[in-house]
Amino acid sequence: FAAFNTHIIDPKSCCVICPPSVYLQKCNSQLKNMYLGAQDCSNYNNGAYTGEVSALMLKENNCKFCIIGHSERRAIFGDTSGDVSIKAENLFNNDIMPIICIGETLEQKNKGNTKNILHDQLVKSIPKTALFESIIIAYEPIWSIGTGKTPSLKEIEEIHAFLSKEITSLKIENYKILYGGSVKSSNAKDIVSLANVDGVLVGGASLNPLEFINIIKA
Repeated sequence: FAAFNTHIIDPKSCCVICPPSVYLQKCNSQLKNMYLGAQDCSNYNNGAYTGEVSALMLKENNCKFCIIGHSERRAIFGDTSGDVSIKAENLFNNDIMPIICIGETLEQKNKGNTKNILHDQLVKSIPKTALFESIIIAYEPIWSIGTGKTPSLKEIEEIHAFLSKEITSLKIENYKILYGGSVKSSNAKDIVSLANVDGVLVGGASLNPLEFINIIKA
């Protein structure tokens, strides 16, 4: 916390930290200069769903953002794009900005199916209520997450241009597109300088406060 709080963040930027839910209250009380976000939320608003964390609970912990549809949630826990859409709507209803993750596997990429996969995930993950809201899409090529492998800058730019066109075709006007996947201080500046890249979703590098700060500076 000390490392984050002593760093002066450009007021024009938007920095969000998304800890595990058990640490939300602690982060809320000690973090400065950053917004608080969550790593996931429940499909359900209320009821007997032991262990689930609802969007309302996140709101009561001062969360302003929430990641949904992360590749690990989709692959390990079976979250579908339909689930992501429900979660996004729950978040909208509680004034929380959803960060919807989409991305392709290496097998899908090698078969040339990247754009088809991303189109399908976008259409099925974004609820109709998003037409009247602001939304964040995070493109995370699954084959790049935690591997140290990153698409070329040309590939990132091409995919983000494609996503921008796809989102606009859905009649959504207020959106941002983030890139995620082996982001580090050494490549962050080049990535965010690309057209249609509005920021980055940082994974493993965020566990090192100084590295995370250097990414913010970049």
